[in-house]
Amino acid sequence: MPLDKEIDFGTPAPRGSETTVTLEIDGFETTAPEGTSIMRAAMSLGTQIPKLCATDSLNAYGSCRLCLVEIEGKRGTPASCTTPVEAGMKVATQTDRLARLRRGVMELYISDHPLDCLTCSDNGDCELQDMAGAVGLRDVRYGFAGENHGGQAKDISNPYFDFEPSKCIVCSRCVRACDEVQGTLALTVEGRGFDSHIAVGGPDFFNSECVSCGACVQACPTATLQEKAVVEHGVPDRSVKTTCAYCGVGCSFKAELKGDQVIRMVPDKDGKANHGHSCVKGRFAWGYASHADRITKPMIRDSLDQPWREVGWDEAIGFAADRFKAVQAEHGRKSIGAISSSRCTIEEVWLVQKMVRTAFSNNNIDTCARVCHSPTGYGLKQTYGTSAGTQDFDSVEDADVILLIGANPTDAHPVFASQMKRRLRAGAKLIVADPRAIDLVRTPHVAAAHHLALQPGTNVALVNAFAHVAAMEGLLDDRFIAERCEVDSFDDWLAFIKDKTNSPESAASITGVPADDIRAAARLYAKGGAAAIYYGLGVTEHSQGSTMVMGMANLAMATGNIGRRGVGVNPLRGQNNVQGSCDMGSFPHEFPGYRHVSDDATRAIFEAAWAHKQDAEPGLRIPNMFDEACAGNFRGLYVQGEDIAQSDPNTQHVEAALTALDILVVQDLFLNETARFAHVFLPGTSFLEKDGCFINAERRINRVRPAVRNKTGMDEWAVTQALTEAMGYAVKSFATSAEIMDEIAALTPTFADVSHARLDREGSVQWPCNEDAPQGTPIMHVDGFVRGKGNFVVTEFVPTTERANRKFPLILTTGRILSQYNVGAQSRRTENSRWHDEDVLELHPSDAETRGIQNAQWVSVRSRKGEITLRARISERMAPGVVYTTFHHPETGANVITTENADWATSCPEYKVTAVEVSPANHRSAWQEAHAEQTAPSRRIQRDDRVEPAE
Repeated sequence: MPLDKEIDFGTPAPRGSETTVTLEIDGFETTAPEGTSIMRAAMSLGTQIPKLCATDSLNAYGSCRLCLVEIEGKRGTPASCTTPVEAGMKVATQTDRLARLRRGVMELYISDHPLDCLTCSDNGDCELQDMAGAVGLRDVRYGFAGENHGGQAKDISNPYFDFEPSKCIVCSRCVRACDEVQGTLALTVEGRGFDSHIAVGGPDFFNSECVSCGACVQACPTATLQEKAVVEHGVPDRSVKTTCAYCGVGCSFKAELKGDQVIRMVPDKDGKANHGHSCVKGRFAWGYASHADRITKPMIRDSLDQPWREVGWDEAIGFAADRFKAVQAEHGRKSIGAISSSRCTIEEVWLVQKMVRTAFSNNNIDTCARVCHSPTGYGLKQTYGTSAGTQDFDSVEDADVILLIGANPTDAHPVFASQMKRRLRAGAKLIVADPRAIDLVRTPHVAAAHHLALQPGTNVALVNAFAHVAAMEGLLDDRFIAERCEVDSFDDWLAFIKDKTNSPESAASITGVPADDIRAAARLYAKGGAAAIYYGLGVTEHSQGSTMVMGMANLAMATGNIGRRGVGVNPLRGQNNVQGSCDMGSFPHEFPGYRHVSDDATRAIFEAAWAHKQDAEPGLRIPNMFDEACAGNFRGLYVQGEDIAQSDPNTQHVEAALTALDILVVQDLFLNETARFAHVFLPGTSFLEKDGCFINAERRINRVRPAVRNKTGMDEWAVTQALTEAMGYAVKSFATSAEIMDEIAALTPTFADVSHARLDREGSVQWPCNEDAPQGTPIMHVDGFVRGKGNFVVTEFVPTTERANRKFPLILTTGRILSQYNVGAQSRRTENSRWHDEDVLELHPSDAETRGIQNAQWVSVRSRKGEITLRARISERMAPGVVYTTFHHPETGANVITTENADWATSCPEYKVTAVEVSPANHRSAWQEAHAEQTAPSRRIQRDDRVEPAE
């Protein structure tokens, strides 16, 4: 479609205003909500008042003096952006007097601005240029030879955008965007009068607090802040609306293009998850989609010691199907399986689980949620009846207290973090429970009321202590409990939670957090108003991950913090479609919609639709697949868009399992770590080439639309369908992804009223979306729980078996960093690596001093499972005895040292607790040396000298 120029109303709509007023603008009567600016009311009539400092993503500022209007009966010419409408008001937006004043203002701007419009990168997309035309400026009486700001040095330090101060008009939109939208406050205006200028807190943009979210670039009305791609290629001329393929926030974007080349990604102002904001990954780090490392032709090889051979699609699919069928013929139908992707669309995932349940004739299907949020699904289903978070993101704007546990939103979910920070700056209180002092604990602009630096693995003891305080001090919501919860389960839970083993004093000895701090934080949560829980992998990736999710659900129910805005239990999902991959039936025990495979009625539905008998026995989980592969019983695996060799724990065990397979098929964009063990490589498509839907952490179903041509010649869903048919199942074929969505809706009750046509017409919706909830469901459990009455579950604290001792005295925990994402396959192939080009080990100064470790020195990290070497970073973010690293770079091998310990209910790995010892090192570990040798062929393939071309 042509470039979508969004209407800019100049100022935001007033929030929560139900009263309207009637006024007259240029002789036309209009009605607007009370609190609306004259500028916005005029724009709603189609009258654009000239402006430069105003934009509807920012609060009114009133500095540029272009938007002056006349109001009958009032003196002067007030700014329309800062003047609210009044009943009976009569406004003139265009008079001779206003025209003279506006031209005079524009003369001043233009007299101090470079006259290079024809060669300017913003030509055709410049608001200053537009406004000069709008006010009828034809001459500058002052000339251009006086004192000016021309010739100032350009800052090109940021890899994605330039800062050219000579073109700055000091409208402050960039400063306000950094404040109001992002919340970093990295920019400011220094000096006064003619000396006013935009300053960044550092020598340049790259070496400052700027997080490169792009809000300042988007707000800038001139070419002062401009994307490098626009400078190089020119202003885009068409756009396609789509959804980001990074984290679980699910930001909506407009991909803006020239021809078939993406020039920039602009966050969609109408995006209900992001409201026109973005982060450095979503806005700028999309270059991986056209990276030279992309594999776009299918490849096969008979054995792992042979070179890859490039083949056509038919041969690759036939080769894979023949291998799978041969394995089943020799080892039985349950000897093969698949792992679906949380980065692919729900339509692509649907066909993978369908292939397993039809062509493979078993339930050996799992997904990466197994290793991240499977405890969320289990815990929330046991207590509330559904395997998903309870709120939409906007709910945080009504929270009075935010309990943040095991999550680091500013790094992992930055757009939601900005929304959370805005609420905190407006007065909400924050409790952070995390072994590490994440950014939200204290910055110059936000500080937590409490930071509970608990020991890794002790979450359950902490949440039980919160509930104990509420129960013992009369802070439970008795009415909510009586009306909404099962009485018997509550009575059992109450007797348990009141026991002194759950007191803050007992928890203090387990968690390392002082009892008084626990008690104060618990009181704040229980009686501080609307209280919301947000949590991440620091909750789920533990041996008691499911127990902790149920513990948080108990706490929210007991205090009545569920079923309305500003409250809830909210998992911050890690990947763009991890919620969707679970919804689509990617677990071995559940059909789509979280219906157990043992249920006769559910099986009958799918047997009738698919004309294939369904297995009543759950299949293998990912860890079981590895164990059975090593035992020789599981022999074939299809992996869609996941790098299990890098992301799953105890890497050497995973590698042994993959090596033992007779057939491994990998479908991905790049030759990842898992592809080292593959016999078939099927090239995947990037989000810019996909047609379908992602589902984010708030259950929002967002459309993904193709912006560029498919580089592989075959859609991913079509590849899966072709393999399914080659395996012998060909009951129904789909011609488009929209038809797959129709089958999803027909067979999954919570998606009954969802279709591509509806999403294209109305925008995103949140499931359940059906006859009972035709507009979708922003807030769950409003009038009752999905399961009926809320179920309290006794959550006894059971210590992890992974303990520190004299040989391994430190506890390693892991997490993410802002500039990189997951295993780094996407973000490492962008300029984001300039911020984080290696994983490092953070450790407390006292632990470093004891071991003779200097900052930036190479250190060996040893656990009971293995050893790796990485660089040390001495940091007081860490508590003594706890160390931390990220896992974005495959050569680090972070999961070489993590254990096979897992959540008792879901087998989610315990990544967050690994006993280690750290010591100075001067060489790479044995695994890292072997890895470097093993990955050399893949690096050569990406240089096109290790693949036999197709005949």
